[in-house]
Amino acid sequence: MRINKRLGVLGAEITDVNLNDNNTSLYIEIHHLLMEHQVLFFRDQDISYSSHKRLAESIGLVKPHPAYNTVENFPEISILESTADSPSKIECWHSDMTYSNKPPLGTVLRSRIIPEVGGDTLWSSMTAAFNGLSSNMQEMLKGLSAVHDFSHGFQETLSQPEGRKRLKLAIKENPPVTHPVINIHPITKKFGIYVNELFTTKITNLPKSESDYLLNFLFNHIKTPEFTCRFNWSKNAVVIWDNRSTQHKPINDYFPASRRLERITIESP
Repeated sequence: MRINKRLGVLGAEITDVNLNDNNTSLYIEIHHLLMEHQVLFFRDQDISYSSHKRLAESIGLVKPHPAYNTVENFPEISILESTADSPSKIECWHSDMTYSNKPPLGTVLRSRIIPEVGGDTLWSSMTAAFNGLSSNMQEMLKGLSAVHDFSHGFQETLSQPEGRKRLKLAIKENPPVTHPVINIHPITKKFGIYVNELFTTKITNLPKSESDYLLNFLFNHIKTPEFTCRFNWSKNAVVIWDNRSTQHKPINDYFPASRRLERITIESP
């Protein structure tokens, strides 16, 4: 196994490894590297659905997503497919499923169909973003909480014909929740920013004008290039990231070409 860092603050590309191998020591090393680098990239990994599931389960329990189609016989594998007729609607930086009471630990995402040009994904380290704030700002944010809302994140889908009907159960099962603006990673014990543009709607106990101002500041702060890395997808690539310490953003610059990714989300303990 070779480890090639992609940026000083996050990301490593791992080579000379076969993710189809059912190898406990390999899984332990991957988890260790994930805690260190926050996002891991693997290329040329034509893994089976079973291997995909096994890899995710080596990190934690898998968590089905309420809004996406899934692979036949593998309900834990969500299909993220963008086509000319049905382009992706996710455009902004986010952590996955922060609208949950217990947002996911992480994600294992593999590529099947990749456009010839475009379609990269960006990741940003929320640990580095927190460390990039002044000590006064850090201390002030530690005392705040914010609301995260499923309906806010899927508002474009809900505005479509039959969209609200299709997501009726998901809306009922995912009412707005509150999380600290700054979280503490349960393993590394590092602080990280935990608000995102897709799901976070307001900071509690602040007037709307102050909440909006502070959230917009943080949404822009986490985009600082020094906190980010970028991955150019290729077929049969696998990416694993820690959802507690990163945010990510797809770049939808490849239409009318198609792209298909398959994702397993891992529950927090």
